Amino acid sequence: MTKKIVVLIITWLVFVFADYFYLPYFVQPFSWLIVCVTLLILAVRQVIKLIKEKKNIKANRIINLSVTLSLFVLTFYNFNKIPNSIIEKIDWSISYNKRNQIVKDVLTEKLKPNTKMNNGICKLSFDFPIISNGGNDIWIYQNKTEGTKTIKFWISRGFFESPQTYFIFTNDNETQKQYEELIKVKPVYNWKLEKNWYRIMERD
Repeated sequence: MTKKIVVLIITWLVFVFADYFYLPYFVQPFSWLIVCVTLLILAVRQVIKLIKEKKNIKANRIINLSVTLSLFVLTFYNFNKIPNSIIEKIDWSISYNKRNQIVKDVLTEKLKPNTKMNNGICKLSFDFPIISNGGNDIWIYQNKTEGTKTIKFWISRGFFESPQTYFIFTNDNETQKQYEELIKVKPVYNWKLEKNWYRIMERD
């Protein structure tokens, strides 16, 4: 494996983590397209070199082509679905305690919606790792009749017609019933993480 391929892998990993945690949703489709096109061009170049060297093919050439094609497939397939799924599991584990603390602060009203639009959005202070992707803000809904709350942490904001995905805490019975029904209908995209916690994909 050449130094260029090592650099390519590191650069790709930086992109994948930046795409998951930091990049604004309106930037993601363009960064994804740029990375896909770049990897495709690099793969084509490797194929051309492989053809030219067909009488004396080196192991490094095959490794370089295999790595480049693998990175392209991982990126192209369903908009980073495979690497994002892995990072999502890591994200849930690493930030588990911090999210639960935020939930406690919301339930005790230490944290409240704090934007001028008064749309339930609460902007959190920037910290690493990011708690809610694409802006580090959360969405709070209060059922004033029942005194219950639903708190959404973004996993993905979605772009164009793509749905949004969340880690969601709710102690509202009706909301829980809605999510349980959604899990039955589309279990591939929605599941219960633990008591009061859900991983949900929604279209706004």
